[in-house]
Amino acid sequence: MGKVLKPGVTIKGTKDGLLFLLDESRPFSVILSELQYKLEQSSNIWDGPDTRVRIKTGNRQISRSEEKELRRLFSARKNLIIHSIETEGKSDGGNMNPGIQMLAGTVRSGQVLEYRGDLLLLGDVNPGGTVRTTGSVFVLGALRGLAHAGGEGDESAIIAASALKPTQLRIANVVSRPPDEWEDSETSGMNFAYLINHQIAVDKMHHLSRIRPEIEWKENRFRG
Repeated sequence: MGKVLKPGVTIKGTKDGLLFLLDESRPFSVILSELQYKLEQSSNIWDGPDTRVRIKTGNRQISRSEEKELRRLFSARKNLIIHSIETEGKSDGGNMNPGIQMLAGTVRSGQVLEYRGDLLLLGDVNPGGTVRTTGSVFVLGALRGLAHAGGEGDESAIIAASALKPTQLRIANVVSRPPDEWEDSETSGMNFAYLINHQIAVDKMHHLSRIRPEIEWKENRFRG
């Protein structure tokens, strides 16, 4: 008699919502495929009120890009709200990375601001100033210096600013075109830069949810 293969994704109901258990021994791509199948094929199960979701990955440490792909699958079910993603002995409160760090101030010429995770800067980045993160960069001010997002290879990272007038942008390993090629029509108002077809493109901020639907704005992702 053949061996019965246990599911790669086990779903359990709890008093607080739903618990998704991901088999740590399977390739993560296989887990994602099984999860996508369950979320798409059992649509009648997911219809209903908002439900808190906890995800346990066992001893598997997932990367930032893997987490974003996981969140993208759940974003198809608007009522399934990811509350936490937990690995053995560690809970991230919904984010496997440090979270969004809020800082206030001006990055002046010659200064370099570095952070692991997503950074929200309340201030300006002057020409000659540099901001580097492993996640995304959000500047509530003028970005006139250099910004490098996704410094460890995260191609889904973005760079956003109230006034996007950089000397240079970098996302993962891709470098933007020279600053004299930026058109005022593209960079006026709140805009963000992102990667598409291995090139950096710029779009209006209100198009962010269409281009990067996996990005979730939640108060518990911000910390001071």
